[in-house]
Amino acid sequence: MTDTVTLRYPDDFHLHLRDGEMLKAVLGHSARQFARAIVMPNLRPPVTRVAEARAYRERILAALARGQQFEPLMTAYLCDDTPPDELRRGFEEGVFAAAKLYPAGATTHSEFGVTSIPRVGRVLEAMQALGMPLLLHGESTDPAVDVFDREAVFIDTTLRPLLQDFPALKVVMEHITTEEAVDFLSADGSGRLAATVTPQHLLFNRNAIFIGGIRPHHYCLPVLKRERHRLALRRFATSGSPKIFLGTDSAPHLRTLKEASCGCAGIFNAPVALQSYLTVFDEEGALERFEAFASVHGARFYGLPLNGSTLTLRRARCDVPQDIALPRGGSLHPFLGGSTLPWVLED
Repeated sequence: MTDTVTLRYPDDFHLHLRDGEMLKAVLGHSARQFARAIVMPNLRPPVTRVAEARAYRERILAALARGQQFEPLMTAYLCDDTPPDELRRGFEEGVFAAAKLYPAGATTHSEFGVTSIPRVGRVLEAMQALGMPLLLHGESTDPAVDVFDREAVFIDTTLRPLLQDFPALKVVMEHITTEEAVDFLSADGSGRLAATVTPQHLLFNRNAIFIGGIRPHHYCLPVLKRERHRLALRRFATSGSPKIFLGTDSAPHLRTLKEASCGCAGIFNAPVALQSYLTVFDEEGALERFEAFASVHGARFYGLPLNGSTLTLRRARCDVPQDIALPRGGSLHPFLGGSTLPWVLED
């Protein structure tokens, strides 16, 4: 049995850091584990322009603790009226690493998102020419579609035609949750399609939301799915395929906003992200493939250099706190809060 795992410093290719006091409270958890992160732009108002992304990046860097090294990779929030020249300038100047497409109404702060793919056709043409990745929240927002089927429907009705219409566009299917997504990725031979997967979708199926009552801290979007989907995700994530890599989708919300009559979607997994993923790879007998998943595949897809320094996890009891208090009041309930994991990060 392996007692330690040492790997190149990993990257988080899907992270919500929020802003203001929340940013200051959560940033350190990600900076401790990851060298870089693709930072989501769904603030309120969203990050849609180069100047806004520059300013947000400076706020993130200013919130780092003394001595912490962490590189935020900024993204643009696509709207129906996003100017192609703005994305082109941001990408060429090294401000935008990618652009995020939220179907309008799909998730938190997505009300400014894209209402139809034809509305952003000129933007996608520009991104295709630049080699700029498009990050997709891949869910149908048709109210007639069952919430558990939204990803599969999106693949058939939106993603397939999008890839046909833009044959050189690089696309990341964010936080995939279904066997259909795994099958679609596995069949693609273009080399321009990849995906991220979260720790919660690898560890739990949808029963976790309802055990003993409603469990709001297991509610995220896309929602957890049936067991067959979880097992398909685990097989694919631990297979060594370069098409899938680490993206936590860590999304902090105050406990009071999660435990509400209309609770927020999002799971704050940053405090135990690496330990959670490593537990899955350990259970699947795939520890030797963990570094590629966490530190190599994503960087190569984005055309980034691999990180030079290393990080070590040790097999030991990791007690996850029930709550993380915020300096100005309120608290966050971390993913797996109150439970125990079998891996710890070495200092």
